[in-house]
Amino acid sequence: MGIANNVAIIGVGSTRFGELFEQSYSDLVVDATYEALADARVDLKEIEAAWLGTAFGYTYHPDANAGTSLAEPLNLYPRPVTRVSNYCATGIDAVRNAAFAIAAREYDLVLVVGAEKMRDVSPRDSLVGQYANYGPPVRSKGRTGPGQYALLATRYFEQYGNAKEAMAMVAVKNHYHGTLNPKAHFQREITIEQVLNAPMVAYPIGLFDCCPTTDGAAAVVLAHKDIARSFTDDYVLIKGIGLSVAQDYFHAFFRQDNDFLGLAASREAARIAYRQAGIQDPRHEIDVIELHDCFTITELITYEDLGLCEPGGATRLIAEGHTRLNGDLPVNTSGGLKACGHPIGATGARMIVEITQQLRGRADRRQVQGAEIGLVHNVGGPGAVAGVVVLGR
Repeated sequence: MGIANNVAIIGVGSTRFGELFEQSYSDLVVDATYEALADARVDLKEIEAAWLGTAFGYTYHPDANAGTSLAEPLNLYPRPVTRVSNYCATGIDAVRNAAFAIAAREYDLVLVVGAEKMRDVSPRDSLVGQYANYGPPVRSKGRTGPGQYALLATRYFEQYGNAKEAMAMVAVKNHYHGTLNPKAHFQREITIEQVLNAPMVAYPIGLFDCCPTTDGAAAVVLAHKDIARSFTDDYVLIKGIGLSVAQDYFHAFFRQDNDFLGLAASREAARIAYRQAGIQDPRHEIDVIELHDCFTITELITYEDLGLCEPGGATRLIAEGHTRLNGDLPVNTSGGLKACGHPIGATGARMIVEITQQLRGRADRRQVQGAEIGLVHNVGGPGAVAGVVVLGR
């Protein structure tokens, strides 16, 4: 028995995302968990197992190094709790592993929590600082996320023409969507001129092309479809879920077969999820999407990796307004990573929360009318690993 159409999301919850200095890591996982449990109408005692998605544990906080970091604040003892870490795709991978356990009928009711607390350390102690100090010297010095994705952007420009204004449109769109999301890190609009005139980080990626580092947590309660209705009629099914590790973390962009026009992991994860869900034409079968916009160029290339347009067609998709809230294929209605922020282990779970609420008709001012099929895309590494989930009513 596979995952597709056998695993239901019956409850979701999340904290506010931002600089949450007043809250501990444990506070965040507790708040997200109890919101999800209340949504599912489930008591914590009914949870049979749990998965904790945190990408970097000791890098940012002394918590989150193992499943005990979820078991202790929730008093889940002696139930099994597994910690999942898979770079920025951690949130989706935690849900994927929990869904396998449900589909196998090992458990009927489980909890997944994604969390990361990134604002409590100085830049020198952050992930970038640690790689510069402790990673392989030839491959780590000067290696940053903006630097890596800047290579994709310049290659995209060379192949299809300058897309800097299209990148700015992505930032403007997602910041506007963020103003409609009371849990987003940034809740103010910006202009194309602000994006284009912002300080350069790694050409052609400027300050407003980058997502912020953020604190936050999100939680999902999963049940087997056979018992989902005993808790709620308002559930969403996992129709397909794919994960791909397509390349090495340090060599990710420098393989001879890399065309620098997209991410192989995203393409493969989408292929798996589409096959499971029976998606033949994603552009016309999917109603709403949350995708990984760590940088504005990432959103553009992901349109193409997911098969939403032809190669080179991403700039047209954004320029014509198709991916805005009032367009025919809304993308990142939550504000995306650009406005919500990117607490690494929480991001994939937070995206699943957003799409679940969209499909239930509970997204308030961000609601996409009549949404029945949604997609979540989560990539990390950068580019080494990706996950794609198709959700449906």
